[in-house]
Parts: sequence; structure tokens; C-alpha cells
Amino acid sequence: MENNRKKVLFISSEMSPFLESNALSDIARMLPQAVQEQDNEVRILVPRFGVINERRNRLHEVVRLSGMNITIDDNDNPLTIKVASIPNTKMQVYFLDNEDYFHRKSVYGDDENEFFADNDERTIFFCKGALETVKKLGWYPDIIHCHGWMTSLIPLYLKTIYKDEPVFENAKIVYSVFDNEFQASLGEDFSRKASLNHIQDDEMKPFANADCTSMYIGAITHADAVVKCQDSLSPEVMDHLQNDKTKPVLEHRGDNIAEEYTEFYDTILSAN
Repeated sequence: MENNRKKVLFISSEMSPFLESNALSDIARMLPQAVQEQDNEVRILVPRFGVINERRNRLHEVVRLSGMNITIDDNDNPLTIKVASIPNTKMQVYFLDNEDYFHRKSVYGDDENEFFADNDERTIFFCKGALETVKKLGWYPDIIHCHGWMTSLIPLYLKTIYKDEPVFENAKIVYSVFDNEFQASLGEDFSRKASLNHIQDDEMKPFANADCTSMYIGAITHADAVVKCQDSLSPEVMDHLQNDKTKPVLEHRGDNIAEEYTEFYDTILSAN
């Protein structure tokens, strides 16, 4: 299929070299570069976790994008946007920052490996903040590709509260699913908070258990297409994928990813 130039937005909860190397962070690092080198336009959004060294990575604030407040449970949380370049590439990464949610010495849990009690709100903040940032950029993506459990609400938000936003109206949503990334729970109040007082209960139902599996299933439910990045997905996630025969699924192989992904994007964009 002819490879027309596309605008591809990557939103990931982790990315090398800013965080430790793992399947998620490595794919989130290499895929945007591979897609960009196919003559596509790319933007990347990630959280600015406290373990990311600002001085070493040369992060600096983007004043024109900062200054928004993300409301969760009637609390206004200021959003700061920072940017840095990936060494030896022509790519920039936008970092979403908030002092209360992200200025910590670890990513998802404390020194005792206990899941942070506010990971629910950190997730909501990042997902809504990412979409508000794209609106403020005024950049109209053709593909929005989400990686990691912390991006799982983005397909839901795009199909509900952001569905009438002009910047997103022609975008197709791809969700990359990985092995189970956490064993804890985001709390019994997660669905209520994540609904932002606007999303109906039936739309929130896949997220009801507030565990990693339900986050994946919720994201897959509202995405236009799915990428299986690892082989040992949970049985529940596999069943969900197999039961939905209409959703395109790509197996991440690690070889020729530039061509495989751009052809996959073309297929999604050409579908009715």
C-alpha cells in the first residue's frame, strides 16, 4: 500500500533512554523514530516522572503550553509541559509534569514496592493532560498510538468527552498491549473518578475492576486497532481480542517495524 505522509502521535507511560529499559520503554523509543524515518510527522508525550533527571536530559519548560489545570474530583491540578530532544535523533519528547503527582523518587510505587495510593489520579491526570496538550498544540494527528497501562483511558476519552473536538475528529486510535504491568489495584473509586462526571456507567464498565487486565480491556474496547507487543498476555485479554473479530490486530515482531507499522496505520486509515 502506498505510504502517504501521516501525523502520528505517540503517548507512552515509559520511554527509553529517560527510564530504565524494558519491553514497553524500548518499543516506545524505537517505534517513533522508525515511523518518522518513513517520512511521517511524529509527536511524543510521556509523564515527567521524578526519576527523570532534568539537567542530564536537558529538559526545559514550554511556556506557551504550560499553565493549564486538569480537574479531578473538583480539584485543579496544574499541568506543566517540558521538552527534550532524544540524543542522536531529530525527535523531541514532550513531558507532562505536576509537582504533586510526579516529583517522586520512583515511578509507580514507594521504597517498599507498594503501589502509590494516588496512581488512579496520576493516570487520569496524564491521560486528560495529554489530550489537552494536543489541543493546545493545534496539531491534528491521523493516528494516536498509546503504549502502556497508564494511557488506557485515552481511547475512552477520545470516543466520549473529546469526540467532538476538531483536532481529534479524523484520528484513529491504536493501543499497544503488553504483559501484565502491575498486580495492584487502582482502587474501588477509580471508575467514578475516571468518568470525570461526564462518561456513562456502561462506558466505564470494562474498567470496573481497576486492575491491569481491566485497564487493557477498557482501552482495547474503545481503540480502533490493537498491537500485541508480547506473547504472554492474560487469558482475559486474549479472550477479549479473539471475541472482537472486527478490530485489526498487529503482532509486534521486532523486525521491519517501520514498514509493518506504517502499513498497519494505512490499513486503519483506509477503513470506513
